Amino acid sequence: MCNKRLLLLGLTLVVLSGWVYPSNDPGPAAGHNFPHSSADTERLAGLTAPGALAKANPQLTFSSELFLATEIGGTNGARLNPKALNFIEDYVKENWDELQLVRTTGGPYFHLIENILAQYDLPKELKYLAVIESNLKPSARSRVGAVGPWQLMPQTARDLGLKVNRNVDERRNYVKSTRAAALYLKDLYRQLGDWLLVIAAYNTGTANVFHAIKKSGSRNFWDLQYYLPLESRIHVKKFIGTQYVFEGQGSVTTLTRDEAMDQLSGSAMYVFHRQLSPAEVNGARTVTVSGKYTADVIARYVMMDSVEFNRYNPDFDKVMASSNNSYDLKLPADKMDLFEANKYQILTASMQQLNANNDLAQVAVK
Repeated sequence: MCNKRLLLLGLTLVVLSGWVYPSNDPGPAAGHNFPHSSADTERLAGLTAPGALAKANPQLTFSSELFLATEIGGTNGARLNPKALNFIEDYVKENWDELQLVRTTGGPYFHLIENILAQYDLPKELKYLAVIESNLKPSARSRVGAVGPWQLMPQTARDLGLKVNRNVDERRNYVKSTRAAALYLKDLYRQLGDWLLVIAAYNTGTANVFHAIKKSGSRNFWDLQYYLPLESRIHVKKFIGTQYVFEGQGSVTTLTRDEAMDQLSGSAMYVFHRQLSPAEVNGARTVTVSGKYTADVIARYVMMDSVEFNRYNPDFDKVMASSNNSYDLKLPADKMDLFEANKYQILTASMQQLNANNDLAQVAVK
């Protein structure tokens, strides 16, 4: 229980609430209202010391500390959406022991999955999808015929290049099934551009997600969730809850696209738009740049076609012009050598180009 209480300690306590609905998630309901006077805030803040909540009221302990992430994110800035709090509190309480068993035994599997996800330029946190799908078990089989750690259906697996027949079922092969899942996840993100919608589509298919988008008039999971099948919206929240148990915080994969744009810095929202093969990812190098670099100038100095540069570095100019002004520049190794050898000249030329563009803009306005 101590580990549970420490899950999100160190952040600022801003909200307390009772359970609104249980883990079968029948639908939205009104939460309890709590006073927010300065005296209450001060009193509750004093309960964030390890063990203090348990001594004050054991029934509030885990509930209280899960809410610590409502306003303040973890070290990466990702905050837990308030609409997820009640479900995730219940889910983590009910599944804590099972999740801790996976944590204890899952190290080699996580290492393998992370390496493959990296080859496809995907967030490593997607490994938790295999936890909620199968508890990382290659022998797992669902009642509808999904098999393996990633719970792929037979035809989906075949479409992704796996052999599934009477003699061979590569859905149970950890390496091959993880590569197939990575291809599938990458394609889902290409279509949806939002990791919560990707997790939903992984469970229910893109047709149901696009139907929910159309019926709700929104691409925000928290707005469209009740137009999705019950199992699918629960699936997304299980994924979020599992990640908080293992990481103690969220990430780009626990946020909607708009939340990620608002909360995460630099190129965190753009690196997953790269259309690179595993071989290209392996042959590339990455360096974080900040300042007034421009895509055209970099491409010219490293002798890359602008289309090719943008494939490696989507939305580069957009990110560099934002308040974040930081980007994880990725280039083929030989091109990165050219960039590093000429980066000061590139920066100077980029600044000159930006100044010239600003001058032209002012003339146009006049």
